[in-house]
Amino acid sequence: MHKLIQSLAVLATAFTLTAGAQAQPDNYPNKPIRMVVAFAPGGSADINARAVGQQLSKDLGGTIVVENKGGAGGNLGAQDVKRSAPDGYTFFYATSAVVLAPSLYASPGFDPYTDYVPISLTATIPLVLVVNKDIPAQSATEFIAWAKTQKGKVNYASSGTGALLHLGGALFTKEVGIEATHIAYKGSAPAVTDLLAGATQFMFLPINEAMPHIKGGGIRALAVSHDKRVALLPNVPTLREVTGKSTMDMGAWQGLMLPKGAPADVVTKVTAALQKTVQSKELIDRLDSQGSIMLGGTQKQYVDYMRAEGERWARVIKETGAKAE
Repeated sequence: MHKLIQSLAVLATAFTLTAGAQAQPDNYPNKPIRMVVAFAPGGSADINARAVGQQLSKDLGGTIVVENKGGAGGNLGAQDVKRSAPDGYTFFYATSAVVLAPSLYASPGFDPYTDYVPISLTATIPLVLVVNKDIPAQSATEFIAWAKTQKGKVNYASSGTGALLHLGGALFTKEVGIEATHIAYKGSAPAVTDLLAGATQFMFLPINEAMPHIKGGGIRALAVSHDKRVALLPNVPTLREVTGKSTMDMGAWQGLMLPKGAPADVVTKVTAALQKTVQSKELIDRLDSQGSIMLGGTQKQYVDYMRAEGERWARVIKETGAKAE
């Protein structure tokens, strides 16, 4: 099991699953299951959700249909799942956004720890620090030195105020001591468009979204936000290597949840199927080829992980003054 999950498994208090007593027939699932992704099609969460959903459909013996419910930094999708019937036919492909929301919004409309039944983490995607190709810096060290000479004229893009890409950029500027203005976009696609055009100078992107543009030469990868180098970018150092700090280890992680009150036998069946899914060599290889890292683990480990991440980003939000729109 991934060492990050092992180390986080002891951090949080015990969690009691809430599952309804009503039973499902032995032939569950006997109709299509809706898997909600709280972000637009084509993004990092959507890419992984479709890969996981395809394999989970086989392992569960049913049909899973991905449904994108983007908006409000992921809150609309989370609210949709919360309101859904807890009958086992709505899944939530949750992301790191669920634990950011309580610190960013006065009323996000859901509680990530009490409104859902967590099943398991699925994968995480390290972020990569990328710059416009015309920036006169060939390394992260050179970029930091260059940015310090710009006297606040540097801009960084993100997929939206309060999103992980925003918080990652805010944490980076704080940790390395540079001044930069945050420019929020409605999604990572328009943010990348302006980065490619030179309207902004840098941003953090999930590796699976960044790779086509890195390969195309429009942006340059300078560092990855993981504890070790990643296979897709073997010559790109980690931020740990560049700065000597582990505080910028971060990723766009994901996991599967069901609405609170889901039948206990459904939770058991979905859990067993997902454990098989996350051990699928075909899926692991598929996600690995895109820069994702499979996580897996137990329900308790998932909750422990969420609580640790929620506390970590709450501190970053407070220290950087990041706010949601």
